[in-house]
Amino acid sequence: MALYTIGDLHLSLGSDKPMDIFGEGWSNYVERIREGFSELGSEDVTVLCGDLSWGMSLEESLQDLTFIHELPGKKILMKGNHDYWWNTAAKMQRFFDENGLDSLQILHNNCIFYGDIALCGTRGWFYELEEPGGHTEKMRSREAGRLETSLKAAGEREKLCFLHYPPLYTGYRCEEMLRLLQQYGVKKCCYGHLHGGVAHARAVQGERDGTDFSLVSADYLRFKPKKILE
Repeated sequence: MALYTIGDLHLSLGSDKPMDIFGEGWSNYVERIREGFSELGSEDVTVLCGDLSWGMSLEESLQDLTFIHELPGKKILMKGNHDYWWNTAAKMQRFFDENGLDSLQILHNNCIFYGDIALCGTRGWFYELEEPGGHTEKMRSREAGRLETSLKAAGEREKLCFLHYPPLYTGYRCEEMLRLLQQYGVKKCCYGHLHGGVAHARAVQGERDGTDFSLVSADYLRFKPKKILE
């Protein structure tokens, strides 16, 4: 059994928004995702860091969620900024049950245990969301609260954190998220959202203030999940 992660699958099997229009890096990406998962086994676990389906509702996302379900192993789903299909945990779980999607779990206002390790996370916050005169501070605090809820649910266990948005980026720091990572002793944080060579180059990776950061966007990983624990 091993733990993997990857973000930003951007599937559109039930809608018309293919990602290969964004350049060669996304060419044939659905088959590349399938191939990237082919080395995983049925007992392996993959945390999916948001932006999973372009569907606008659970029903429109069914083909994408079925594709994810049929990939090897167990999959833990998180919300990204383009997951418009995302709903309450109760509605999503009911939809999963009704459609036999029993390899999918939801990470949202909770944590999930991988052996003695707690998998924690939330969507997070990024400077792109800042709006002068808007409710920026309130919404940023809400995301920080969701992360703290997840971290508290872990108790005294070792914690790994998964976010959709990067808490660190060249020229940017989300202080609320970073403070929680330090406060709760998070040793590793994986995030997605960033696409293309320019954004990848500006990603902050490696150890900062006691936490090791990793970019796990699908196009950055060449559509192969990143193993983070045996």
